[in-house]
Amino acid sequence: MLILINDNNNPYFNLASEEYILNTYREDCFMLWRNRPSIIVGKNQNTMAEINVDYVKAHQIPVVRRLSGGGAVFHDFGNLNFTFIKTDAGKSFSDFRGFTEPILEVLQSLGVNAEFSGRNDLTIDGKKFSGNAQYKRHDRTLHHGTLLFTSEIADLSAALRPRASKFEGKSVQSVVSRVTNIQEHLKHLDTPLDLDKFQAMIQDHVIQRFGADSIHPFNEKDIAAINKLVEEKYGTWEWNFGKSPDYSYQKEKKFAGGLVEIHLDVRQGVIQKARIFGDFFSRLDVKDIENALAGQPHDLSALREVYERFAIGEDYFNNITVEDLLEISL
Repeated sequence: MLILINDNNNPYFNLASEEYILNTYREDCFMLWRNRPSIIVGKNQNTMAEINVDYVKAHQIPVVRRLSGGGAVFHDFGNLNFTFIKTDAGKSFSDFRGFTEPILEVLQSLGVNAEFSGRNDLTIDGKKFSGNAQYKRHDRTLHHGTLLFTSEIADLSAALRPRASKFEGKSVQSVVSRVTNIQEHLKHLDTPLDLDKFQAMIQDHVIQRFGADSIHPFNEKDIAAINKLVEEKYGTWEWNFGKSPDYSYQKEKKFAGGLVEIHLDVRQGVIQKARIFGDFFSRLDVKDIENALAGQPHDLSALREVYERFAIGEDYFNNITVEDLLEISL
């Protein structure tokens, strides 16, 4: 097995690195990696329906789409991620239990009652500490999972709590689970175990279990190729937001100037049709704004640019601001 060493904590780079490994190497591969605070959404999800836009914006949290399906997850420095890539004509696809066995073996050796649960989770005493997902390309299966070790659970909950908006579409919704950190279950150890030591234990166990044909830190050629993939795919709005399934969005709120209700039909992240209703007063027809929204990406900067073209509070929404409209637009 080829053991990849990746010390990068840029989520765009790390998600791109998985695809690079998948496409470049023929050996079975294993990699451990960590991201700085970020949200990773599943391939089939509507990004805007999964995230708390206010929290993400305030904390400047990157949002990145991965290759695999499943639900959205929050990563931070207290979360360790593992990736297995196997060449076996796809026979191991959906074998979540098999790929997670090495992780369970390490935890059980530490006296932790860790178990495989449901379709793709690992739990301790009924609380989830690991979610797993897979992707198949030709004869290669990519399996990756999270390991909450000392993750900030409050940040996880806040980042993945969408505002009270209504999304209707074909996207896969995330399921909220009770979660726990692994370190909470290691208090019985005589010597404290930090995440660096835990990571080393997992890597050593994988090497012992499967062997290590090579231990390979990313070289300059690898890094250049991965960065190119970031530039062309993983760092782009088109991939992270525009690849969302088609959806209809609806939200309303009563402001000082009256009730405003916004309906958006969105296809591949781009607004196809906008309708605005309410009991607000306007001097000019809000149809002007509806028409301007059509063809724009459903994201903050594009919406702000549209609204700021108009004298919102003077001509279209008496006693309502651009910030008010943005609040109910995504």
